[in-house]
Amino acid sequence: MFTHVMIGSNNLQRAREFYDATFAALGGGPGEMDARGRLIYAHEGGRLMITTPINGQPATAANGGTIGIAAASRDHVLAWHEAGTTHGGTAIESPPTERPNGSFVAYLRDPDGNKLTARTPATM
Repeated sequence: MFTHVMIGSNNLQRAREFYDATFAALGGGPGEMDARGRLIYAHEGGRLMITTPINGQPATAANGGTIGIAAASRDHVLAWHEAGTTHGGTAIESPPTERPNGSFVAYLRDPDGNKLTARTPATM
């Protein structure tokens, strides 16, 4: 349904350190900077793009928004969470945990305050 998700950052180098580490924890590669100065992460058919706002205003996190990232295993979720907290992210909500539907989830805020979750597929 989606071609990509674009989020804003006020510091692309800081964002790159966070997202390179978290995508590596999921088996992905580092981001690439395109000709327009946007960081692009492509993994398993999805694309996450990070940019400074084109209107020149500061980037702000979506209030009520969460970006979900697919993880292949519980170990990937735990590695993603560890990489994120080590590289400027903030652990939020509960610690990484299994949900009643069998999925394993973790939540972080990136250095710009964007809310992210990594989760395994549900087993029920």
